[in-house]
Amino acid sequence: MSDSNPYGQQPPQDPNPYGQQPPQDPYGQQQGAPGYGYPQQGAQQPGYGYPGGAPGGYPPQPGMPMGYDPNAPYGYDPYGRPYSDKSKIVAGVLQLFLGYLGVGRFYIGNVGMGLAQLFTCGGFGIWALIDGIILLTSNNTTDANGRVLRG
Repeated sequence: MSDSNPYGQQPPQDPNPYGQQPPQDPYGQQQGAPGYGYPQQGAQQPGYGYPGGAPGGYPPQPGMPMGYDPNAPYGYDPYGRPYSDKSKIVAGVLQLFLGYLGVGRFYIGNVGMGLAQLFTCGGFGIWALIDGIILLTSNNTTDANGRVLRG
């Protein structure tokens, strides 16, 4: 007896036991590891660092660096919130020394709170002192546009 199938037929030999063939590119060559050979169809353009292109869906502008976002010209904090053009150190120092006039709050664009501090002499100095310390130490203070102050 031979080592054939008892039913008289040999099963077809599958070159890939899992039934999946490696993808082929348009030129008929197998795709290797990413980054080698021809680019894959639908691959991300290099240099943006964000899936689908520039953040916010903006196309790249001529003369702008790759990945530039006009809504966040100073970048993003680790939580993905855009940075402000205002500095928390400048705001805190202005608030410590000129807080009785509300200058620190005017600097970051909080006009209402700046006026309140101006008319109350910074809460007789106590409010201005506490507000200056909070501006210097907090990482969540935002400007009038809702962007986090740079530190």
